[in-house]
Amino acid sequence: MRRLNGTALILAALAGTVGALVYPVWSYGDRTGTGQANVAAGTVNTEWGPLTAADRDLIVRVRLAGLWELPAGQQAVERSPSPAIREAGDHLIVGHTDLDRRVRIVAAKLGVELPNVPNDQQQGWLQEMSAATGEEYEYKFVNLLRAAHGKIFPAIGTVRNTTRNSLVRQLASDTNQTVLDHITILEKTGKVDFEANANDVANATTASPTGPAVPAPGVPVPSAPAAQAGGNVQTTSKPSPGAPGTVNTGRPDPQDPVGGVGQ
Repeated sequence: MRRLNGTALILAALAGTVGALVYPVWSYGDRTGTGQANVAAGTVNTEWGPLTAADRDLIVRVRLAGLWELPAGQQAVERSPSPAIREAGDHLIVGHTDLDRRVRIVAAKLGVELPNVPNDQQQGWLQEMSAATGEEYEYKFVNLLRAAHGKIFPAIGTVRNTTRNSLVRQLASDTNQTVLDHITILEKTGKVDFEANANDVANATTASPTGPAVPAPGVPVPSAPAAQAGGNVQTTSKPSPGAPGTVNTGRPDPQDPVGGVGQ
């Protein structure tokens, strides 16, 4: 009897050990924490390809951008005596009117619910601009918008690079053109505080900077050879359309098979 009890205890202990070893393997599929698991958890299939949480986030962010930047542009056109500020406001109105049509069509096709008012931070930026006058108004208009465009710029690139959804990929391409145009026209005003932008990014960075060695004052560096194709390769494309400092935002009108969304 004593031997049987001892055997039972050993078997129970072995069973517990095996269970402890097996449980993490069995439960791992239900855990988050790995990159692929996190992406898969928020992904749904559509006829245009998988739609991830990052894809949906960009769609919403494009809509939100228009909800505050378009009225900010209108305010600049109506209030500022500066031709450069009014030109920037014009680009904001035109760019976000176009993008808003596109994002609403994409969202309708993919079943993504869009916000109808700016978020709290964006409403705060609009209030800041509305309360300012003169030089202070122009500074706030240019730099609040320039900073906002600078922050969404890398997010657009990430989604454009990683999305498997053809509608989101096209929206990212269109948004990239518009954002670059707006960054360019805001900088054209001559009122962008690049020092403040650089400090904001630096304050949010924890990693040590990397890159080539610091240039030594007065020490010439060797000339770099030109990068060019060898042989008799014939090319027909051009580096970029438009004059330097301009962005070509011309693109086909969005197609709205649903009806009424693109108005």
